[in-house]
Amino acid sequence: MAKSPIDQILSPVSKFIHQEFTGGIILFINVIVAIVWVNSAWGESYHHLWDTKLSIGFHDFVFNRPLHVWINDGLMALFFFVIGLELKREFIAGELSTLKKASLPMMAALGGMLVPGGIYFLLNKNLESEHGWGIPMATDIAFALSLLSMAGRHIPGSVKVFLSALAVADDLGAVLVIAFFYTAHISYTPLIFAGVLLAILTIGNLMGVRSTLFYLFIGIAVWGGFIFSGVHATIAGVLVAFTIPARTKIDENEYIVKIRTYISNFENEIPQNGSLTTAEQHQTIEKIKKLSTDAETPLQKIEYSLHPWVAFVIMPLFALANAGMVIGSDFFSSLLNPVSIGVSAGLLAGKFIGVLLFTYLMVRFKFSELPYRATWNHIIGVAMLAGVGFTMSLFITGLAFSHAEMVDQAKYGILLASVIAGVSGILFLKSIKQES
Repeated sequence: MAKSPIDQILSPVSKFIHQEFTGGIILFINVIVAIVWVNSAWGESYHHLWDTKLSIGFHDFVFNRPLHVWINDGLMALFFFVIGLELKREFIAGELSTLKKASLPMMAALGGMLVPGGIYFLLNKNLESEHGWGIPMATDIAFALSLLSMAGRHIPGSVKVFLSALAVADDLGAVLVIAFFYTAHISYTPLIFAGVLLAILTIGNLMGVRSTLFYLFIGIAVWGGFIFSGVHATIAGVLVAFTIPARTKIDENEYIVKIRTYISNFENEIPQNGSLTTAEQHQTIEKIKKLSTDAETPLQKIEYSLHPWVAFVIMPLFALANAGMVIGSDFFSSLLNPVSIGVSAGLLAGKFIGVLLFTYLMVRFKFSELPYRATWNHIIGVAMLAGVGFTMSLFITGLAFSHAEMVDQAKYGILLASVIAGVSGILFLKSIKQES
């Protein structure tokens, strides 16, 4: 089939977008842009842009927030919504669907949260910065998987699956940490309102409601309820995601039988001259569309449609709005503070020790076994990459600290640790090929 001119133009773009490492590249570019921008002669414009107020409302009800807040509390709720969809899919039919499958990555993720948090806490105990212990707990799944794919094709697919499951479990832990430890105050009336709406979504799921608009409009109202309750709105994204139906309307065998019948009917219908289809062929195509919709789950349909927006719009925009940090000639000396040291030590040493130690204990005591074809060198490489904690670490930084100086100190630690963890992880994983 000959490609149209627009297809020929978009084909390289589509191929680039569907590469495993593309999301990480776009994210990295936005981080660099943010740092260069804020350190340039136009640095003030960087801060003015994100402080610009954006209002949405009607009559006396107006929601007026800076652009920075719309991104962190609004768009990132959509990011967490996709994380929730991924979690539900993994729990139903993925790497977290059985205890045997889930035990190793979940325990590795647990170790990768407890040890970094403990290291940070010990280094900041009884200080004003003590509350930032959650910052080094999270692994950036986009960066980590992108870096793993850059390490070479010789890495077994099971290692990627292990890192993916570890990062997803890590995200679940981060969501729970945000919900229980980074919620300052709670207003119960809007929270109850949001709870009622979540119950309606759950009932709709049980009754077989599959309309995306139904979950969209009520989901937005749930987000609003969380915003006004004081519980961070990103939690709403995860909870709404768990109400999305994850079952098909027809089974695979019924779909196969009917689709073959429709295709046969389409072939037997006499085509008319020209580029148009006959009325009968058009009706058959519409039936195939409806049948295909019934054969897919709303959860996977929404996840796949939102994933490009999250990977190429929301996360890069979040990085652009939050990664801006002034890097002067005293950058390394400015790292000599409890926050920067705690964050960098937590991500570099804590993640490495926690992931590797908990994985070793699970295998040593035969609670689990290494992924297929994976060696301990692969696990060491994954433990290194787990120290790349950019997006989620920046997000928790904004929740943990209100003091601008501490926010900058945390960002310095995140940047340094992520660069070292990413580079060392790639170099180590590439060296495995040379040894074998």
